[in-house]
Amino acid sequence: MSKLLPFGAWPSPITAESVAAAAIALSEPRLEDGMAYWLERRPDEGGRSVIVRAGNDDRPDTLTPAGFNVRSRVNEYGGGAYTVSRGVLFFSHDGDGRLYRQAPGEAPQPISPEDPRARYADLTFDHRRERLIAVREYQPEDDRPGREPRHDIVAINRRGSVQVLATGADFYAGPRLSPDCRRLLWLCWRHPNMPWDGTQLLVADLDADGQPETTQVIAGGEDESIFQPDFGPADSRFADGVLFVSDRSRWWNLYYWDGSAVTALHPRNAEYGLPQWVFGMRSYAAAGGDTLAALSIRDGIGSLSKLSTDTQSEQCLATGYTAFHGIDGADGVALVVASAVDKPNAVLRVELQSGDARTLRSAGVAPDPAYLSTPQPVAFPTTGGATAHALFYPPAHADCVGPEGDKPPVLVKSHGGPTTQVHADFNLGIQFWTSRGFAVLDVNYSGSSGYGRDYRERLHGQWGVMDVDDCVNALLWADAQGLVDKRKAAIRGSSAGGYTTLAALAFRDIFKAGACYYGISDLQTLLNDTHKFESRYLDRLIGPYPACDALYAQRSPIHAVDALSAPVIFFQGSEDRIVPPNQAERMAAALRAKGITVAYHRYPGEAHGFRQAANIAHALHAEWAFYANAFGFNTPDNAPPTDPQSTQRR
Repeated sequence: MSKLLPFGAWPSPITAESVAAAAIALSEPRLEDGMAYWLERRPDEGGRSVIVRAGNDDRPDTLTPAGFNVRSRVNEYGGGAYTVSRGVLFFSHDGDGRLYRQAPGEAPQPISPEDPRARYADLTFDHRRERLIAVREYQPEDDRPGREPRHDIVAINRRGSVQVLATGADFYAGPRLSPDCRRLLWLCWRHPNMPWDGTQLLVADLDADGQPETTQVIAGGEDESIFQPDFGPADSRFADGVLFVSDRSRWWNLYYWDGSAVTALHPRNAEYGLPQWVFGMRSYAAAGGDTLAALSIRDGIGSLSKLSTDTQSEQCLATGYTAFHGIDGADGVALVVASAVDKPNAVLRVELQSGDARTLRSAGVAPDPAYLSTPQPVAFPTTGGATAHALFYPPAHADCVGPEGDKPPVLVKSHGGPTTQVHADFNLGIQFWTSRGFAVLDVNYSGSSGYGRDYRERLHGQWGVMDVDDCVNALLWADAQGLVDKRKAAIRGSSAGGYTTLAALAFRDIFKAGACYYGISDLQTLLNDTHKFESRYLDRLIGPYPACDALYAQRSPIHAVDALSAPVIFFQGSEDRIVPPNQAERMAAALRAKGITVAYHRYPGEAHGFRQAANIAHALHAEWAFYANAFGFNTPDNAPPTDPQSTQRR
């Protein structure tokens, strides 16, 4: 018989500790000579990332020895921290920022110069010249205002000599070599563009010294975003040209340049590309002949398909997974990182002919399905007669129900970015709440990727307005449908989503509580404090600065404290260079001075996004107890556990 308990206070087997344990991140799958490689970030090892390999027996083998952390900090978000060439690993070590070479059975050896100002990412190996090619970020000598890091594409030989191959643009990504190592291509872009706004794709012949010559622009521009360019494999019909993703049709689709003209390979109103927040992202792979293995997304649901470029036919492979986070391929095989609501993140080896998938590594074990909420993609009306999107998760529990006539409290989630998206994936961080009797609205507000360029551009000049309107209208829609109780509505978000959370609490009077994870409260201060990659991001989202100074002040929650009355809990990493701690600390102090209930947790050693298991679990405990106090129900333990790594101020 079901137990009758208040919504939000249901006991659940999905604990904060199990959420932290499931935060193992699998990424950057690579296939080479039949061997599968991937990166694995382990919260129980302090968030350390390691390279893992699996051979024909599918047995995972950790290759990165103790003391090494495979991570790049270029653009602060990193990515593209390793590559493999003929069994030899090359990677960036987070401890010193240097590049290392690790031959089979040997210890890693540094190959880049010892220079604390240099960082490297997006690695590729040049067999012809025995050198590693990478994007380099070079820090200025001092931190005087206006001084930014310099970005280049460089080559580093085994003696540690560094050769600059491309320089002059604000940003670079994706250096890739042709199979014969005679040509090099890359992406670049300039302020104020972000890579999803406009990039250029260039290709160059390499001279006898390995320097680019006769450089040519293939595609891109101020208003065209290029993603994942690469030369076709030598054994494919694309051997003489370049594959890439472009949004020239207003959707990120696949294209091919044959040396003179660009051809669309499979035009479709779906997204085959992603916003390049990190290096090393891939959404397609040449898998032999005319076949591509491709990842796409529509309405928050992802799919893996086999695409024949001769016939332009596409066969969706029924893997049972709905979210994909990286791909590589060769010889009729795709290596993907995938998940679904009831399937933890996993590395899969997929046979493209049959669709058969073998699991090489799973990030955990799924809970009893009776405790898992299945998301429903929803579209709802929003400001100006437009439509916005969300994933709605109803409460789910094997043994508990809420009182008859009651509706569940609801958490409205505002994702980070803001140019990212939420997927129907394995997310114990959401199931933690739904299995306790909360409903969750995970909002893909205007500006999110996954719905075409027009949807992304809705947020231009409207950040702090349209994203907030969409979160509010999602709540009003769900309440009108009888799905939630808007009188018990909280909003939570991290980074840019933390800004949307604070803006919704400050500029709208509908949410009764909020949780802000390393979010933004003062847009003007952020311009001076943030890193180069995002230093001009707000030019499009709000307007050029200082011409729009008054608008920045108007949209900053720190200047609207008098209008805010709901309790707020803050979570912050002490080492965050993207959104520094002063953003949360000033806002918390201002609210406390007004007499509003505030909790603040600062985690030493954490940066932008928490990686340590103890801190992930502690934050969830603290947030649940905070909502219990705000909404007036009891939890099995309202007090979060004491954690010496966390500093709390009330």
